[in-house]
Amino acid sequence: MSIISPGFGGRRRSSRPDLPPGQYLTRDFPVLSAGPTPRIPLDRWQFTITDEVGKKHSWSWKEFQELPAEDVTVDIHCVTKWSKLGTTWRGVALDTLFENIETTADYTMVHGYGGYTTNVPLEDLLDGKAWVAYKFDGEDLAPEHGGPARLVVPHLYFWKSAKWVNGIEMLQQDEPGFWEEAGYHIYGDPWREQRYQGD
Repeated sequence: MSIISPGFGGRRRSSRPDLPPGQYLTRDFPVLSAGPTPRIPLDRWQFTITDEVGKKHSWSWKEFQELPAEDVTVDIHCVTKWSKLGTTWRGVALDTLFENIETTADYTMVHGYGGYTTNVPLEDLLDGKAWVAYKFDGEDLAPEHGGPARLVVPHLYFWKSAKWVNGIEMLQQDEPGFWEEAGYHIYGDPWREQRYQGD
């Protein structure tokens, strides 16, 4: 008896070295959301980092716009298997937002308007690895893509790049967010094809 089920061929490898395993290239920008699209007036928008002792560091939209911004070009990879290469964003690096925050916590829970959450280790947000972006391809970020601002963590599957982001909560231990509670991988590295729990 064969120990390999018919049709099982292991993880597919792309012929393109810039595509993680199992991904296909798209030139579109598919819209995938877990619920209705929040519409956030800019005069009510706020981004808050809450440290592990409950101290809050907040920015209004005006204050956020006054922070140093960066233009970045990155590849993004969705857990539903599409990848989009060379996307251009403008936003504020998490290094800037954490510049004056002292913490001993190693983990974070990212929050978005509408109640979305996703967990990301702090080290994956710093050292030039993540931004809160408010422009895509030179234009204001559209609400269906997370505008007015979303997290961009391009080295992880794109569900970690929370749309409509409004805050980060520091945690002493890792905890699952929305999709992680539903069975998605706790970390989500596309190059290790960590789509679901057990991958």
